[in-house]
Amino acid sequence: MILRELERGELEAVWGIDRSEHVEGLYRHEKGELVLTGMPFEDEGWDPEEIGVYGPLLEDCFDRGGFFLGAFDGAALAGVVVLDPRPVGGDRDLLQLFFLHVSRAHRRGGLGRTLLEAAARRARGLGASRLYVSSAPSRNAVEFYLHLGCRLAPAPDPQLFAPEPEDIHLQYEIG
Repeated sequence: MILRELERGELEAVWGIDRSEHVEGLYRHEKGELVLTGMPFEDEGWDPEEIGVYGPLLEDCFDRGGFFLGAFDGAALAGVVVLDPRPVGGDRDLLQLFFLHVSRAHRRGGLGRTLLEAAARRARGLGASRLYVSSAPSRNAVEFYLHLGCRLAPAPDPQLFAPEPEDIHLQYEIG
């Protein structure tokens, strides 16, 4: 596995990551607690509407100086992490972990942790003390972040909560 920063012309490769998963349930945030709900289902991965929404957002983040680190298995992008350099939160001491995806075949081997830690190192270098994570509410995603030390955000950032109110809003201390 080769880790390297992506170039702008490589952003389309993100959509080649196999984001599919067996979802065992979805978390909701209720009164300070996480509640697991729902029936298991198969998430087939990216749909064209998501790509249409997130593609321009990724380009904007890249143009602002975002950190885009890709993990390559040969020529294929196996995982990616994106850190937005704009401070968020009431004290403006957080940076948003904008994107973290690992292809299904490469999960559960430490790649997600490696990518998160690389983003945390970059954020620390930019003066942040924490990462802000808007996690997809799937059990696998939320439990991945919790396992790595993320905690529920005490108060979601209003600008980040508004477009993704169903997400689980977390923070990761980077010291």
